[in-house]
Amino acid sequence: MQNFKELKVWEKAHQATLSIYKASATFPKEETYSLTNQLRRAAASIPANIAEGCGKNTQADLANFLNMSLGSANETEYFLILSKDLSYLTEDQFLNLSSSINEVKAMLISLISKVRTKPAPRLIT
Repeated sequence: MQNFKELKVWEKAHQATLSIYKASATFPKEETYSLTNQLRRAAASIPANIAEGCGKNTQADLANFLNMSLGSANETEYFLILSKDLSYLTEDQFLNLSSSINEVKAMLISLISKVRTKPAPRLIT
């Protein structure tokens, strides 16, 4: 088990989620229960899965939850593209948010690799 709040990737994902909530507050009202909700849920799922994985007992479980975070990051990236293409985000907003999400994705890929290659603790009998 690990304290998720100590992970830089969690902090970066949390800050990206806050930025996405702020940017999506200006989306059209008719998108409240569709794109706005989907984008926010996908973004919030990234740090939430990191936190949940840190509460698990095995490296394999942690790696699986980090992998789910990566999937949510990819989903978030798509919703950002869609939001930009629908002109709900400015080009600058899109570039900043996409950059943050891509940084999170790179950090997750690195952490997943480390977690999966870390040897399991040896039991002394």
